[in-house]
Amino acid sequence: MLTNKNATMPKRLDLAPGDTVVVIAGKDRGKRGRVLRTLPREHKIVVEGVNILKRHTKAGQSRGGTRAIQGGIVDFESPLAYSNVMLVCPSCDKPTRVRHTVLESGKKATVCLHCGEPYERVRQAENQ
Repeated sequence: MLTNKNATMPKRLDLAPGDTVVVIAGKDRGKRGRVLRTLPREHKIVVEGVNILKRHTKAGQSRGGTRAIQGGIVDFESPLAYSNVMLVCPSCDKPTRVRHTVLESGKKATVCLHCGEPYERVRQAENQ
């Protein structure tokens, strides 16, 4: 009897929107950018200015609204594999791996392996 496999839980990614990363593999190797969004189920992230693809759109299509989109070629950032990027430490400005630790205050934090500083995530300002 055939049975469906259980759906796997999405892994928690160490990156969040607003983090600065550097691409370590692929056609955009060496480029830096800011994480726009994460896709944990696919194990991918979208980085600003990296992995730019072109989409050809037809004129007159409406996307979720009443106004029509002008036709033409649109550049957009495509998701890339999470394993192809590395977090950039804001204090030492180097691409680094991270270590998970518990601070004296009891809070969990990620720590840069180069400088040993806890990584302070800068919260993006909500829609103003």
